[in-house]
Amino acid sequence: MIAHAERARLQRRGVLLEWFTVTWNMIEAAVAITAGVVASSVALIGFGIDSGIEVVAASALLWRFRKAGVDATEDEHGAAERRALYVVSGTFFILAAYIAIEAVSALVTGEEPETSTVGVVLALISIIVMPTLAYAKQRTGRALGSRALEADANETWVCAYLSLALLAGVGLNAAFGWEWADPVGALAMLPVILWQGWETFEEARDGD
Repeated sequence: MIAHAERARLQRRGVLLEWFTVTWNMIEAAVAITAGVVASSVALIGFGIDSGIEVVAASALLWRFRKAGVDATEDEHGAAERRALYVVSGTFFILAAYIAIEAVSALVTGEEPETSTVGVVLALISIIVMPTLAYAKQRTGRALGSRALEADANETWVCAYLSLALLAGVGLNAAFGWEWADPVGALAMLPVILWQGWETFEEARDGD
């Protein structure tokens, strides 16, 4: 059982981490989608939409902390956790559907994305920021006993993996002119996204 003062401290940290997530990902989404549209890059647009979905997931966690504060009962905490988990799991599946449709379409039509220096720089920065943020969320979620915060941490870990996939796709296209690397890099994101979506959904269902 966590002491009241410690729970309050951990919840404040969780709220700060989620607000940082919202702010960072709004900026990241705007940059990635704009650069993706300019370069016709599925990987960049998909990455930007993932950032937008991260905002939705973080907002669900902020709602969770507001709905079940420090003085909430165990039942109130459990109900808020389950609802937040369902929202987070849904965001994974929405992202997977978008990437699958756009990447396959790009491969079939042979659409050739332009190189994007902005995309390469964004991926490099995200590779630094996302793992740090995910680790902080994971530690806080475990200490707080919040499965929803841990699930959101997993989504941030996925974002870190997407940064690597983005760097591979956009970077190979920029370095060698391999247009196919961009949609293939986007498709490489799918297995992890779907796996995390199902895991989070199972977590939410187990709590019902």
